[in-house]
Amino acid sequence: MRNDFAMLKIALNFVVNLVIILNLRPMKKLILVFLAAVSFSCGESKKENKTEMNADTRIEEKATPVETADAKVAEVTIEGNDQMKFNKSIIRVKAGQTVKLTLKHVGKMEKAVMGHNWALLTKDADMATVGQAAATAVDNDYIPADMTDKFIVHTKMLGGGESETIEFEAPEPGTYIFMCTFPGHYALMQGKFIVE
Repeated sequence: MRNDFAMLKIALNFVVNLVIILNLRPMKKLILVFLAAVSFSCGESKKENKTEMNADTRIEEKATPVETADAKVAEVTIEGNDQMKFNKSIIRVKAGQTVKLTLKHVGKMEKAVMGHNWALLTKDADMATVGQAAATAVDNDYIPADMTDKFIVHTKMLGGGESETIEFEAPEPGTYIFMCTFPGHYALMQGKFIVE
């Protein structure tokens, strides 16, 4: 924070000196100072933490699998944030494994504004069709009542700071799609659930 303030102070001093040297008119001075302040305040230095997956489960995002005493259970934690992103895009499990999946909404926004869920679709489900139908299913937590056969499992819709854990048996081998069904989120919040 102090470094950001120091950089802003240096930038503003530079702009003021530039204004003096160039002898600009008052309105141009104001615009130049404003643009300099905006350009230096737009950077963000936060880093997003990646979480690990346990129990013989791998992802392809630099996370290493962690073996547990019970290889029949895959423990997976996935996070959704206020920038409409999951922290994982690929989850790998073994066929028949019990999957214990925890969804954490690590953002701060309320469910009505930036809700997230985690939904695993069947192989024959079309993500765009499900996503568009979900947008009108507000009374059913954005799970379309006439398309429940297209879902293997899903969490409830969560608001900022909430989490939920679900357990299910991994389906037959293949590649499945997971997504968030909140209106419009599936465009960014999706990934592959690979069963080996």
